[in-house]
Amino acid sequence: MERLKKKLERVCVLGLLLSAVLTFSQCKKESPAPNDFPSVNDSHLSDSQSVVSNTTVVPLDLSNATVDEGFAFRISKNFGITGDSNSQPTISKLRIFEDGKELGAAHSTHASIRTTGKGKFSHWSNSLIFSTSDNSDPRKNGRKYTFTTGGTPGTVVPPTTPPTTPTTPPTGETGVAAQGLLGYAAENGITTGGKGGQTVTVSTLAALKSAAASSSPTIIQVSGTITGTGMINVSSNKSIIGLKGSKLNGVGLLLYTVNNVIIQNMTIANVVGGDAITIKESTHHVWVDHCDLSADKSHGWDYYDGLLDITNKSNYITVSWNKIHDSNIAMLIGAGYTNTDDKGTLKVTLYNNYFSNISERTPDAKFGSVHMFNNYFNQSAYVGAFMGATIRLENNYFKGSSLPVRTDLSSTPGVISGLSSNIFEASGANRITSSASTWEPTYTYKTAVIAAANVPSVVSAGAGATL
Repeated sequence: MERLKKKLERVCVLGLLLSAVLTFSQCKKESPAPNDFPSVNDSHLSDSQSVVSNTTVVPLDLSNATVDEGFAFRISKNFGITGDSNSQPTISKLRIFEDGKELGAAHSTHASIRTTGKGKFSHWSNSLIFSTSDNSDPRKNGRKYTFTTGGTPGTVVPPTTPPTTPTTPPTGETGVAAQGLLGYAAENGITTGGKGGQTVTVSTLAALKSAAASSSPTIIQVSGTITGTGMINVSSNKSIIGLKGSKLNGVGLLLYTVNNVIIQNMTIANVVGGDAITIKESTHHVWVDHCDLSADKSHGWDYYDGLLDITNKSNYITVSWNKIHDSNIAMLIGAGYTNTDDKGTLKVTLYNNYFSNISERTPDAKFGSVHMFNNYFNQSAYVGAFMGATIRLENNYFKGSSLPVRTDLSSTPGVISGLSSNIFEASGANRITSSASTWEPTYTYKTAVIAAANVPSVVSAGAGATL
């Protein structure tokens, strides 16, 4: 009997121990430790699992999101970290989340974001180009988008199923599309600047002249303020990129019989004896992007030349996101009324540029084919089409322009296409002496066009040396 009693006691003790273990186990499952959550780099995440990050999650403001092209949307924003670049194509640590689930792959080419989408994105300089998980419009699909700027972007692989409505990427190699280039500089060839060459940083006039004259592909980063006079000759296959706070004071850039040049994020002011940027003599495939070009209007009309001139059979040029301001004569496309050999050349695209306080030439075009969309003209005149030049004006915004558009200064007027899509606020009458044209360029661009009413806010916020 005593022996049976001891056996029963042992059974009770074992039962109590087992009960305690089970209770403890259940408590752990209900309250997992932070390390029990899956890592953002875990390749086994299911569609229903959310990523948990130990960095601050910030809402992504979609108020200035615009359609880039295809499935891609663009947001201009300084995320406070270094973005990808030609020399460091995977340096960005930006991570994007859709309703808590990580999008990717990061560092994707812009061509693949546009044509495939499915969550791919790229943080390039101060621009985010991204797509949603199902290629819907993030501004309308009701989902919450957030970001973090720490850690390593997850290895999220988008579905391989091709989109149901694919779009055609811009002509040119991956390097061009990866930088978000649209328009003529991406047509009939490539514009990659100094891609593949050495990256150098210059802070003196002598160093800049030497690097710009090099015969090799070079990415030139300009640091600080460089003061001088005259023009710096720029050779082919160059990227000249201003670092934050940099400036050329009194000295401009001359592109003469060269090709494949990118000028980006440069501030150039008060050039005497030349333009801020001159593109001439059959120079082709040039992209001028996010620059700030200015002079002043206090010295009279003959003191300064223009800010940006494209002349003498130059071709396949794109001018985007620039702030062009405080000048009597801003921009020429085509030098003179007698330069008939310019016919068939001077193909130029201008989009998302901010013209402010300009007396004339925004631009003055002769003989060429010029496509202008989503530009903001604030207290600036005039867009002129002369000597048979064709200009398509699409969804631009003119505010306080005494004379927005004209064709009446030459014996042969130019022609205007798309005039009804523009907004003219508190502006004078146009002087158009030719029949309306229906011309538009054949390259892909329609999805990058925003409503004309949104142009002042979007362009004034994003144009200039903001990268």
